[in-house]
Amino acid sequence: MAEVLVLAELNPAGNGSGGAGVRKTTLEALTAARALGEPSAVVVAAPGTAAGVKDALAEYGAAIVYVAESDDVDGFLVAPKAEVLAQLVNEKSPAAVVIPSSPEGKEVAARLAVKTGSGFLTDVTEIAADGTATQVAFAGQTIVHSKVTTGTPIYTLRGNSVTPEPAPAAGAEQPVSVTLSDQARQARVVDRVVEQKSSRPELTEASIVVSGGRGVASAENFSIIEALADSLGAAVGASRAAVDSGFYPHSFQVGQTGKTVSPQLYIAVGISGAIQHRAGMQTSKTIVAINKDPEAPIFELADFGVIGDLNTVVPAATEQITARK
Repeated sequence: MAEVLVLAELNPAGNGSGGAGVRKTTLEALTAARALGEPSAVVVAAPGTAAGVKDALAEYGAAIVYVAESDDVDGFLVAPKAEVLAQLVNEKSPAAVVIPSSPEGKEVAARLAVKTGSGFLTDVTEIAADGTATQVAFAGQTIVHSKVTTGTPIYTLRGNSVTPEPAPAAGAEQPVSVTLSDQARQARVVDRVVEQKSSRPELTEASIVVSGGRGVASAENFSIIEALADSLGAAVGASRAAVDSGFYPHSFQVGQTGKTVSPQLYIAVGISGAIQHRAGMQTSKTIVAINKDPEAPIFELADFGVIGDLNTVVPAATEQITARK
């Protein structure tokens, strides 16, 4: 069976989980890669990192775990990851490379494409056995099916597009000798500060997201959005209008100029449904809209709609959900 390389995206050490761990996006990439062949995970990190993540990678299908560990790859920005992957592509001739579609992952993919003379497709939501990828284009108005015709196909997989499915494999470690070029040493990491995380799941990885919009009316009123999210174990999001109004921090913005999410359940509260917002969430599996305006565009997209005052509907929903736990 053909080999498919998957770049492992890891949580930073010191994030409250006792050290680095495999991000959900990596498990999704391993699952998607199985459509093309036998996945091999690539860990490019500081010395000692692979030992803590090898079992998780093996559980989700990694037959081989390529370990490229050194202080060099950990001490510089994305260039070392692209060089390690380029080295493996040249040595192993894989059928494809799959990378989580994070900002860093997209840059690594672009650099890898240049180094290997390959085509790459970004933000794909599905990969077929023949290599055809599905993408959402033009702010979600068009579904595109694309295929790489040059070099080794490189894909970046949009988060939450694929449900991670275990497929236990050997996870045999293979060390990779790391030799960085002078070009890869141009941007050095001089300090790392780990962002303090709340108990809520990360927005782009959450299986449930509750977002508030302009209709929430104030920063203080966002507490009812947070209460509903906490009752569901969900992440909190916000529309651009809510962010621009100062109701919630920009880092939680969902939309074309914010973050793209694709959870199993998306609850839009007080959000009209402008195209900019829809572009960031319309691939969600189930969409529930709560809005007092029956003509709000969000209802065109929603699977379930509630026409009513969010100040009444949301607390009542939170109460009922909490009571059924």
